Amino acid sequence: MNPEEVNSKSNSRRDFLKGIATVGAGVAGLSYSAAYAGAENILSEDRFGALVDTTLCVGCRHCEWACAKAHKMPVPEIESFNNRKVFQEFRRPSNSSLTVVNEFENPKNRLIPINVKQQCMHCDRPACVSACIVGAFSKTAKGPVVWDSDKCIGCRYCMVACPFQVPTFDYEKAIQPMIYKCDFCAERQKGGDIPACVDICPVEAITFGPRSELIREARNRIKRKPEVYLDYIYGEYEAGGTSWLYLASKIFTEIGFPKLSQKAAPGVSESIQHGIFAYFIPPASLYALLGGLMWMSKMKKEIDTEISKEIEEEERIEKIHRIDMEGKNE
Repeated sequence: MNPEEVNSKSNSRRDFLKGIATVGAGVAGLSYSAAYAGAENILSEDRFGALVDTTLCVGCRHCEWACAKAHKMPVPEIESFNNRKVFQEFRRPSNSSLTVVNEFENPKNRLIPINVKQQCMHCDRPACVSACIVGAFSKTAKGPVVWDSDKCIGCRYCMVACPFQVPTFDYEKAIQPMIYKCDFCAERQKGGDIPACVDICPVEAITFGPRSELIREARNRIKRKPEVYLDYIYGEYEAGGTSWLYLASKIFTEIGFPKLSQKAAPGVSESIQHGIFAYFIPPASLYALLGGLMWMSKMKKEIDTEISKEIEEEERIEKIHRIDMEGKNE
């Protein structure tokens, strides 16, 4: 292929890509039903969950390290996680750590604190899924609540709706919306592996398996050692039920958990949305505007990347062609 043919094909492709980007301007004509693409929430009876026994956790934070490694996030050596100074402040999951361990005073034994791992609870009826106006969040049948970066427009309704205050936003990249939260190692589960945090726990404080079996196991532990555990399984009914379940020896509201009703959170988040929009601009216009702006921004970045690659390829081919012509002239 000579340089003229390459330029012709490249220009055609660039025109095509740029043409696609301009279609974003037509998003403003979308209807509410077209703008909203919420996923169905169909749960499997044998969906997976995780049971965290806070009486066993020793606060090693190996789960934090394993989580970061599994999600290809920057992380120091595992030995650095032995530093317990981080427990001086209460932490929440962030865009640099999808799961965190906090430490609380143990009234029964001050020498042995209570350590609690926190991450997305993967609700059975997630408020984030309900609140997302473009369907970027979805609850898989097997348990994980996952997020699709290609659909996200950065509205951050999920952050407002979550009763556990889990989703976080990368504010340094506002034009490239990135929501961060534990995904229950959904990809690992697809491959037949267990979540990284469960796999690495040295004291088996986290048990992975079908949610229904975990609830039975939790009840058995409470029955066997009533002097150790509160007679309560956090997450069995909170916010309509969650995939992550907890056992503890101390009142849950005293170890970082919110007091929630058994009512599924989506009903609350939907009521808030409807109330806001009743006195705000029409939803379709807002969705279209946000969606159009973010979609065009993403398209521009992809187009610029494509064009840069094509320019490099053109220069490479032209160089080869020039060398070939110089060889023939000699």
